Amino acid sequence: MEQEIKNDLKDWAKIISQYKKPNNTKAIIQLLNSFGPFIALWILMYFSLSWNYLITLGLGIINAFFLVRIFIIQHDCGHQSFFQKRKWNNRVGLFCSFFSAMPYKYWAKVHSHHHGHTGQLEERDFGDINFLTVEEYHNLSGARKFSYRIFRSPIMLFFVVPIIYLVFSMRYPFLGKGRKGWGRIHSAMTMNNLLFTGIFVGCGFLFGWSKFLMVHLPIVYFFGVISFWFFYVQHQHEDTYQRWQKNWDYVLAAIKGASYYKLPKVLHWLTGNIGYHHIHHLSSQIPNYNLAKCAEENPILQKHVTTLTFTQSLGTIFNKLWDEESGRMISFSEYAEIKKVRNFATSKAA
Repeated sequence: MEQEIKNDLKDWAKIISQYKKPNNTKAIIQLLNSFGPFIALWILMYFSLSWNYLITLGLGIINAFFLVRIFIIQHDCGHQSFFQKRKWNNRVGLFCSFFSAMPYKYWAKVHSHHHGHTGQLEERDFGDINFLTVEEYHNLSGARKFSYRIFRSPIMLFFVVPIIYLVFSMRYPFLGKGRKGWGRIHSAMTMNNLLFTGIFVGCGFLFGWSKFLMVHLPIVYFFGVISFWFFYVQHQHEDTYQRWQKNWDYVLAAIKGASYYKLPKVLHWLTGNIGYHHIHHLSSQIPNYNLAKCAEENPILQKHVTTLTFTQSLGTIFNKLWDEESGRMISFSEYAEIKKVRNFATSKAA
């Protein structure tokens, strides 16, 4: 199967080349139809505080999708694929970061590393939602196994971890320390966070702290939940791709390691077509506004990818461990069956 994929996609670079060209007109239109609705809904949420807070929260869920769309613009700017010129990518990307609460250059650097190493087991904790292999989990102490089970529970992973990520992981440079070229990225992160804090405090005084927080925090929280869910589904589906670096292949990591999240068109639009994640991993230089066209005009790119509908994607919450022997993600109940019949290499409990 893997050789068939590589044979079918031996000309992948030529196939996707025409879709890599940024279009400034499309980019500007996307800015308008992303920020326009976001600001309008934000204002409506502000006035809805005098009606019923449930209405405010309902509008917040809708507006969170527009914040996802804004973040995808930031994401593309980080890849230098949204506008034709670098300076406009960087300016707009920085501006978007004040809405998304994701430091522009730091997140872009971490995400770029993810693209270059996705599917490599040595780098799984760098820009990805961490997981363990069956062997690694088997050799943990009882306390560490319990801790991992808590971490991988749906409530923790999709409702608590996004808060930790936005409040702590995006405020302090945990990643990249000691690596070449990361010093200036960490400095940029600090400056980005200072500017973000200044804007946040200014909005608090302008709108009133209570009202500002009641409007803005739900939007950012729901945005975090949606983003984590998409990232999880797109990389930790059952038939994903994970290898140690010596056996790793770029094309296989893109096509098998990333899924095609088949959603209604309105959701693809709201999420900046990030559901076409396999194509995005083939080339991060394709702007989000070209991804759907690339997929539709080149069926060969869809031939081998794991396609998930929303209903099918719900089953991924049971994917807890990577089983190297079967080459798929498995549940804890499957692990319980496996350990009855498999001879594990033992090591000192972590």
